[in-house]
Amino acid sequence: MKNLSLKQIVLPLLTLAIICFLWFGPIQINYVVNIIISILIILANYIEYNGKPFSALGFQREKFTLKNILILAPLVAMGLFIFYVFILVPGITTLTRAPIDYSSFDPLKGNLSACLIALVVVWASAGFGEEIIFRGYFMRQFVKFFGESKVSIVLNIIVLACFFGFMHSYQGITGQLVTGVVGAILALIFYLRKYDLWFVIAVHGFFDTIAIICVYFGLT
Repeated sequence: MKNLSLKQIVLPLLTLAIICFLWFGPIQINYVVNIIISILIILANYIEYNGKPFSALGFQREKFTLKNILILAPLVAMGLFIFYVFILVPGITTLTRAPIDYSSFDPLKGNLSACLIALVVVWASAGFGEEIIFRGYFMRQFVKFFGESKVSIVLNIIVLACFFGFMHSYQGITGQLVTGVVGAILALIFYLRKYDLWFVIAVHGFFDTIAIICVYFGLT
């Protein structure tokens, strides 16, 4: 562990405690909870990093380009979705012998207005929210505490992937495992892209967009 100040130790622990309360406490805020947590994280980073919260999360201005966001990210998202549909889901379903529970998405089938609303929600809550929380904050904090050795990075990806999968328990055991693997891939992309949070937000957002389009047409 690096030599860290008291602020660098206590503030993340306090932030984590508040995040857990918002996720698992008695007050359930549903879809907007990740947005609230993202704002909390930005405020915590503002204090910890002396008024520079966004760069600490991985928002790199020089990498926010049309090529990265509107060409490379959608292509990666499409590749990831093809892997998800044709390899990952069938493979894990064979192991668990339980299909993914997609029932929570049933209201979106053939419902254009609901799908348009869902697109806004998933980009805000999953694309931005989950990536700020899991990759931008949790993963970066893990690196801050435990460094960037190969062992540390592998543990970082595995531990957070397990937690990411657990947070999708409404999809059943297969959904949790599949989502955990997708989370690990997103984390690996984040690491290989030198902590480029804009890119993984775009990949996640386009991945979910493709998924919603498939739900709308009844392809799931």
